Amino acid sequence: MSWHPRYRSSKFRNVYGKAASKEKCYDCVPITHSVHDNHFCAVNPNFIAVVTECVGGGAFLVIPIKQTGKLDPHYPKVCGHKGNVLDIKWNPFNDFVIASCSEDSTVKIWDIPNQLLKRNITSPKKELLGHAGRVILIEWHPTADNILFSSGYDYKIMIWNLDVKEAVISKPVKILDAHADVVLSMSFNTDGSLLATACRDRKIRVIDPRAGAVLQVASYKSHKVNKVLFLGNMKKLFSTGTSRWNNRQIALWDQNDLSVPLLEEDLDGSSGLLFPIYDSDTHMLYVVGKGDGNIRYYEISPEKPYLNYLMEYRSHLPQKGIGMMPKRGLDVSSCEIFRFYKLIPTKGLIEPISMIVPRRSESYQEDIYPLTAAAQPALTAQQWLNGVNKGPLLVSLRPGSGAVNSVPQSLEPQPLMETTDLSQQQGWGGRMPLEDKQKPREIEDGRKQLKVEDKSPKNEQTCLSNCFDIFECPPPKTENELLQMFYRQQEEIRRLRELIIQRDVQIKQLELEIRNLCTDT
Repeated sequence: MSWHPRYRSSKFRNVYGKAASKEKCYDCVPITHSVHDNHFCAVNPNFIAVVTECVGGGAFLVIPIKQTGKLDPHYPKVCGHKGNVLDIKWNPFNDFVIASCSEDSTVKIWDIPNQLLKRNITSPKKELLGHAGRVILIEWHPTADNILFSSGYDYKIMIWNLDVKEAVISKPVKILDAHADVVLSMSFNTDGSLLATACRDRKIRVIDPRAGAVLQVASYKSHKVNKVLFLGNMKKLFSTGTSRWNNRQIALWDQNDLSVPLLEEDLDGSSGLLFPIYDSDTHMLYVVGKGDGNIRYYEISPEKPYLNYLMEYRSHLPQKGIGMMPKRGLDVSSCEIFRFYKLIPTKGLIEPISMIVPRRSESYQEDIYPLTAAAQPALTAQQWLNGVNKGPLLVSLRPGSGAVNSVPQSLEPQPLMETTDLSQQQGWGGRMPLEDKQKPREIEDGRKQLKVEDKSPKNEQTCLSNCFDIFECPPPKTENELLQMFYRQQEEIRRLRELIIQRDVQIKQLELEIRNLCTDT
């Protein structure tokens, strides 16, 4: 008889949720009272957008991510819709472009300026006209640039190509007419070649969006589905809904066989919706309850029991919606692996909640930060429409690291990258090899070129650190924030001094090598 350990070893077993202090929350925010089951919040490393109450149409707020504290009641809004805004989503490849959909049957694309808003934004960059009823869902394609999906009360999913010059687009590139009722949820697999939908007819569908073909249908009667989610490359789907007895329920499905769920579990008897959120880097699944303050989190494994319960974050303040910060906006120095932005309309508050792995070391923890999706598209819109599939470009979260391709092809010119790498190796590597037998004139020219190349990044860093931009770094509001800013400046001064000393050593080494070559000649 084999022995199975009671506790499974996992580096995320002790993850805990930590709510932000009052100073780091967003207060006095007029959060929408809409009854639709959407997140009503979208976050990226620069901005937080939240659907708000507005008289005479729909609007949403766009607040710089560092502008915490009380919000000015007259803060400008993005208000170009004639009906209530139902969903907002940031472009995953451009932090200054956001899409919104509304009860007025339109989808609008907005450009957000890189500065504090001074007046309301009323003119969109693009307007998409095609739905015959209110539009309730929008989703950006995860790897292709400028591809947007929208769904509405006309039971249709429309695919839009925004890579065109027209400001008003009235004809989508594809219409998916495979549903008999309203689509409640949409989710892509990793490379965006498949789309999973949850419909009000209680069925889950897996669709090839370019061909318009329905590949799999789940019509399991004891599970009334509300939300569905692709679990990355696990070849599995996760859904939330209700059971026959109206208990909140979760279910796990095989992507290639939706006849019977692999796992089915009742959670509680509450009436609020469950939002599933999956982190494909850590294989952690978060289940956020609407109308309560709980966030359950699990770890997904490819083998049975598939779903491993970790812990639950509890709060007495109920959430109406939730926003998620992309991985590239996390604080890796505090071992933060996920961050939620919780909408609390009863207090007009947006509360950040950080999911943290407890570690004693303050250095970068590479085992909990694998390569994650970058902010660059892997495909153009036309390439994806022509049938090309490609996984997302990957990037390391280690401070100072650059983007890494998931495929051998590179979108950047290769010679320029090689030249830059060579100059960095010469600048930081210390001594140059004497066997190159360069002439003194050539070495002197190379030394001048090295000085020019080394000068530009230093000037750029100095400009970025010394210029005071209220968008990038708002003024300190408390004595503690002022001390933190002072310590950061002292640390940067120390780092720059070390950099100058290293450059002086490199210059002396080069001068010594030039003298040696002159002597040999």
